[in-house]
Amino acid sequence: MAYTETKNTSWGERLGGAFKGVATGLVLILLGSWLLWWNEGRTYKQAGAIGEAMVQTQDVADIGTADPALEGKVVHAMGRADTTDVLTDPAFGVSTTAIALSREVEYYQWTEHEKSETRKKLGGGEETVTTYTYSREWVASPIDSSAFHDPMYSTAQPLSRNDMGPNDTLADFEDEEVYAQNVSFGAYKLPPFLVHRIGGAVAMTLSPESVDLQAIAGAIHVSDLYARRYLETPVSADALVHVAGSTIYIGQNPGTPRIGDVRVTFQRTPPADVSIIAKVMYDTFEEYVASNGYTFSRLAMGKASMGKMFEDARSENSTMAWILRILGIFLVIAGLRTVLSPLAVLVGVLPILESLVGAGIGLVSLLLGLAWSFVVIAVAWVRFRPLLSGSLLAAAAVFLVLTFIRARRRAA
Repeated sequence: MAYTETKNTSWGERLGGAFKGVATGLVLILLGSWLLWWNEGRTYKQAGAIGEAMVQTQDVADIGTADPALEGKVVHAMGRADTTDVLTDPAFGVSTTAIALSREVEYYQWTEHEKSETRKKLGGGEETVTTYTYSREWVASPIDSSAFHDPMYSTAQPLSRNDMGPNDTLADFEDEEVYAQNVSFGAYKLPPFLVHRIGGAVAMTLSPESVDLQAIAGAIHVSDLYARRYLETPVSADALVHVAGSTIYIGQNPGTPRIGDVRVTFQRTPPADVSIIAKVMYDTFEEYVASNGYTFSRLAMGKASMGKMFEDARSENSTMAWILRILGIFLVIAGLRTVLSPLAVLVGVLPILESLVGAGIGLVSLLLGLAWSFVVIAVAWVRFRPLLSGSLLAAAAVFLVLTFIRARRRAA
């Protein structure tokens, strides 16, 4: 089923909204510029920390005994991360010997999906038709359906025995992860910042005997809405708990989920072979702090050479640099387009004229945004990498010239 709303906006309302958006556009430009500047400094300094650590790191072949000569040294070592700690989930009573025990909670809920179509009208106004559709899905947290636009899904249906109506939940839990406090690495102990990076989680195998059924049943609250929808006769909370595989299901029938049902999945991270790069401190490790203040440490699953681990670190730093550059440039371009948007709305009494001006604003915003972003990056490089800044300043000049040429042609 779909629910439709139609909204008409006058030319004056659109113009007022466009001018109000100028402040937002300026904020986006400033935010994007700051991100571009900060990212260049971050990338350069992180690369420096990686290079500095690489020069100082030495291979350690045997971690069976703690070597006092390694105190304060940055080392690369391979070995088994092991533990005898028994981890217990406090809410469900699930226990296991592992490096980590994780709980993932999902709720069966109505979700709202929105799709809008806008049609420009003669005189500068707009008509926006928004269609809302609804589907039942497993989601990570309960959804407040009182904000749904269709009243059928936001208000209770008296005496209704179906899924229509507001969302509900049989229980409320949060995702949680418990880590072992004592994880050995040969004769050394892994600190939390390395333990939390150990992967390889696998699904647990649960049984009714391995969980605290009484505690789970005590956390269940069957609302009047849930009972009216699905329960012809009252049932005990125990009857709503089902344990199979790695999942605890709270509801009537795991094969037929209903609004309000909850499923909780457990995973454990078993001991595993790992490779690390970190600074030795007594019988444990800490992050290496470079001369520029940036820190460096690595953990890789399995046996990874020192060269491979540093290569991966450089690759990750470069990838993050480009992600943040693209994000910063996008923010600058979006900000410029928002600042210039009132020009298109001003001529919006004729829809075709607004479309033409809007296309021009889009192109100008792109060229100016690229030029400005390159200038910011180049200035940052003057500060951090002076030898590379010239090429970017030249590229920025090209975009400025293209913008100027386009403006002259339009004027002509």
